[in-house]
Amino acid sequence: MKQWIDFKELRSQLDFERVLRHYLVTVQRRGNQHVGFCPLPKHQGKRNSPSFSANLERGIFQCFGCGAKGNLLDFAAAMEGVSPEDNEGLRRVALDLQRQFAPVPSSSTPEATMEPPKGEAVGNPIIINPPLDFELQGLDASHPYLLGRGLLPETIRKFGLGFCGRGFLKGRLAIPLHDQQGRLIGYAGRVVDDTSIHENNPKYLFPSKRHRNGKTLEFRKSRFVYNGFRIASPVSDLIVVEGFASVWWLTQVGFPHCVAVMGADCSEKQAALITELVRVDGRAWIIPDGDPAGERLAQSLLTQLSPHRFIKWVKLGKDQQPTDLQAEQLKSFIVV
Repeated sequence: MKQWIDFKELRSQLDFERVLRHYLVTVQRRGNQHVGFCPLPKHQGKRNSPSFSANLERGIFQCFGCGAKGNLLDFAAAMEGVSPEDNEGLRRVALDLQRQFAPVPSSSTPEATMEPPKGEAVGNPIIINPPLDFELQGLDASHPYLLGRGLLPETIRKFGLGFCGRGFLKGRLAIPLHDQQGRLIGYAGRVVDDTSIHENNPKYLFPSKRHRNGKTLEFRKSRFVYNGFRIASPVSDLIVVEGFASVWWLTQVGFPHCVAVMGADCSEKQAALITELVRVDGRAWIIPDGDPAGERLAQSLLTQLSPHRFIKWVKLGKDQQPTDLQAEQLKSFIVV
């Protein structure tokens, strides 16, 4: 039995800004609109002109270069390469958005089933963040990118970092990802030259969906927090940051109880994990980047964590990051 879905209701539940970030789209606010370069795969106009406009409140978009327009479901379908005439394709995209951003509680829909991947039979299970059965070999731990960030060899070894010279992450820094039980569930790949970042070459790559032995294997970073597995029991003071590099740096300068949500969004699952890592009488120190995305993350964390733990938001200067701070500066912010 196929899961029924109300497209209009789903659109009202979705946050267009989160959908844009999911597809690694960067936009800037101009009045009531958010504008940027058109990210659509079939865009035929100029790529270096901010022709893409999205109204996040109304959930609609338009590109004045290629002429594409529609609501946020139309946008997601276009990003997935699904034609507006492909009803089954549109339904798959909608179900995927619902699973990620507006899940229906299982208790309210006991007969609901997961939508199977295209070409597979109904009932094939979807396994989230399964352990890998391999480890990347031959990573270059002495790459200039790592040394240029001021990381010590022991820090690089601790986090298993290294430049990857082949495969899916060729030309990127490979970052091992472990779930809360310490199992290796994937690798993130970061570009080592920020000038090469563009819409077809994002800063980070994460594991893609794959099919094996009749099962669909999916990676979702919203299901765990980076470095959380190293915190074996609740601590009195936990630092929460946005990205990987902040965890490496803070650990190196003497703050090992640190986790990252790997982006500007904190899911309910991540908030629950963070709460569990902090003692009931402990404190969570939020140190996001000093930009609008960092402020959004701080607000999200404050909303979700403050009912359960004491929270302190350490506000950095404009465009400042935790990696810009030395140990003494951090100690002046964080009283442990």
